[in-house]
Amino acid sequence: METVFLLTRFMIMFYPISYHEPIFRPPSEALSLILQVTLGCSWNKCAFCEMYKSKNFKVRNEEDVFSEIDHLKGLNFRAKKLFLADGDAFVLSTAKLLRLLEKLNSSFNPVRVSAYAIAKNINNKSLEELIKLKEAGLKLLYIGIESGDDEVLRRIHKGETYNSTLDAMLKLNEAGIKSSVMILTGLGGEKYFEQHAINSAKLVSAAKPEFLSTLVLSHPFGVNHFIKQFDGEYIEQKVNGLLEELELFIKETNLENTVFRSDHASNYLVLKGFLSRDKEEFLRQIRFAIENPGKAYLRDEWQRGL
Repeated sequence: METVFLLTRFMIMFYPISYHEPIFRPPSEALSLILQVTLGCSWNKCAFCEMYKSKNFKVRNEEDVFSEIDHLKGLNFRAKKLFLADGDAFVLSTAKLLRLLEKLNSSFNPVRVSAYAIAKNINNKSLEELIKLKEAGLKLLYIGIESGDDEVLRRIHKGETYNSTLDAMLKLNEAGIKSSVMILTGLGGEKYFEQHAINSAKLVSAAKPEFLSTLVLSHPFGVNHFIKQFDGEYIEQKVNGLLEELELFIKETNLENTVFRSDHASNYLVLKGFLSRDKEEFLRQIRFAIENPGKAYLRDEWQRGL
């Protein structure tokens, strides 16, 4: 996740869109129009996430959102890619989403509309509803899987399980909606890293997302703040431990043509390619970094941009 991009700042200067900060978006949505249709996250209980703790969840008034779209259209604003914020836009009913997509199509004719989603809200929609949303222009959902291990998911208060997440992913696949999923390296700490890595690899291998990324767990308020929210013993991993976890995760994956990225600001080692095509090369680079920390290119703390 990254904070709101420069283009949106430029838009705010010339048209007072009602943005409620902070705003986050995936790195790949840097050139997208961000349209804030909900505020915050309807779950907002995850132990690791501080993104929306300053906000109470709210669905924005549809008339206000449509008015903003009309004003942008009047300015001849062109938007080929649109991202629906905040962190839980997919909580909206199918009827509301379809009205929104119809409005966006008539105003901008975008190539792609995307949003964050949690498995619960995907599972609350039928396959038929998902197909309608896809046909209306919703092409991509970003899903923070975080882990495929039920114990880790319970300890971080994710509100999901291996099975609930897989059910959601398979339903998206059947509907033809692409998915970009995130796994959090370091989420289980030293005690749970092996089961976290293996079961996360098992989950993504079964789900077969189009896009997969690993981020490193960060502690914006300090590791002790996270420990207090983690249900159990948490021992923070050093850089080598995080690399060994990443190595195990990639080794256990069984994917055919998934775009893989480990280039988020939180990552120490940058990896880009495809799984499984580049799997052995990824493993070679990780093993070299583990055995040669002084020679491998690893980001220093100041380079991680957190």
